[in-house]
Parts: sequence; C-alpha cells; structure tokens
Amino acid sequence: MLFFQQLHGELRKLFARPRTYMGYAAFIAMEAIILGVYKLERSQQYMRGMLERNGLEFGTYYSSLTITFTIMLLSMFLLGSIYFALVAGDIVAKENEDGNLRLVFARPISRLRLLLVKYAAVVIFTLTFVFFVGITGYLMAVAAVGWEGGLFVMEPKMKVFAAYPEWLEGAGRMLLSAAGISVSMVTLSSIAFMFSCFKIKPAAATILTLTVLFVDMILQGFPFFKPYESYFVTWRMSAWVFLMEHHISWPKITEAYAFLMGLNITLFVIGWLSFQSRDFKT
Repeated sequence: MLFFQQLHGELRKLFARPRTYMGYAAFIAMEAIILGVYKLERSQQYMRGMLERNGLEFGTYYSSLTITFTIMLLSMFLLGSIYFALVAGDIVAKENEDGNLRLVFARPISRLRLLLVKYAAVVIFTLTFVFFVGITGYLMAVAAVGWEGGLFVMEPKMKVFAAYPEWLEGAGRMLLSAAGISVSMVTLSSIAFMFSCFKIKPAAATILTLTVLFVDMILQGFPFFKPYESYFVTWRMSAWVFLMEHHISWPKITEAYAFLMGLNITLFVIGWLSFQSRDFKT
C-alpha cells in the first residue's frame, strides 16, 4: 500500500508540470489539422483511388476507424516520441537539477524503490497517453465523417494489408493495436528514463533519447541493412502493426515484444546502477 501511495504522489507531481500537457495539446491540434485535410476533395479523391485500386468500396472504408489508424500510424512514432522522451527524460534529472533528491533521500527510502516508483509513473503516462490519442482521434473522426464504416489497413514497410468491413471487428482491431503501440512506446520511455538517471541535464537526456531513436531509424533505412532490419529497435517497436493482420502471427509478435521487454529491463538496470553510484549528499 505504501508503494501505491508513493506512486500516487509521483503521478501528482508528474501531471502538475505544465510540460506534461504539451503532448496532449500538440496531438489535439495535429488531429484537427489532419481531419481538416481529409475533408478536402482532393484528399478524398486520393483515398477513393487507393481503395478502388485494391477492390474496396470507398463508402465502406473511408471511415472514422481508417482515419484513426492513419493518425496513429503516421504521428505516434515520430511526434509521440518527442513527448515521451521529454517526460521520461525529465522525471529523475529534473529533480536532481532542482535539488529535490537530497530532500527525498533524507527519508528512509532506497534508491531502487525510488526509481521503481518513478519508472512506474512513466509507464502509466506512456500507456494512458497512447489511448488518449486514439480516443480523441476517433472522436474527432466521428464528428467529421460519422461512426459507420469498416477499417482499411495498409503499411507497406511492414508488409501488412487488411480490410475489415464490419465496424465491430475493425474497432476491436483498433483497440488491440492501441494496446500494442502503448507497449512499444514504453521502450522509448525506458531509454529516456535510463539517460535521466545519468548525471546529465534533463534536456540532454531528451536529446540523447531522440538521437538513439532517429539513428536507429536512419540506419534501418539503408538498403544494405534490409536483411538485418529485425535487429533494429524501431522495427521491433513497429511490430504492433502485425496485430492488424487477418491471421495474427502470435509467435512473431511474441518474439518482438519479448525482445522489447528484455530491453526495457536492461535499460532500467543500467539506469539504476548509474544512479546507485552517484553522490547526492555533497
């Protein structure tokens, strides 16, 4: 019970910072812009051509579910990574910069317990943020095009193509994919959390996290790295797209997420060992 009380206090501190809400505001603005573009006649003509070339009806698959999937696919990895790195890279380094950790360690609490509480808060923020983006994106799409229709999924990079004509089945897949994205993005938050445990400024932790992410993505894009793409962290994080396939390959998804979970644990341990060796008293 004491752990959950401490976690509650950590979440209150996290959501009391104005920068925590920057991501929420940015995504709402971006969703509004994307929906405005989707309402343009030229955008609808493009979607109609793409759907009809694949033998699908425009009226069925030009829907709120398809638009929501597009928003999640195009924005969460690039734009979301900035705010996950900002929040997770801030949670330890910022308190050290402000001198709060010296006050915290005046109480009988171990460093491992302190980091576990902070890491749990980061994970909760990451999971809830993804679902916030999905829910707000869907509600805006419903306001723009209505709730009826199926779900059209096409992701050439991961070689995923699927179409679900029924709303209920499409909504179920969207919910499953949102859970997959949230688990994938925990890895990004874990990288930022590890850097936050180092003796560096909060801004440096954020920049280093984004550097690791973008370098991984750039190297993955080189043609001669194509046979080894499954070894890249960003490719493993993109495994949530496989949840949209008609026949889900659970062994492939389990392998990807087992890799990410092992990486998350490793990153936390590295951060903890660095944090354990630091001197906060002098």
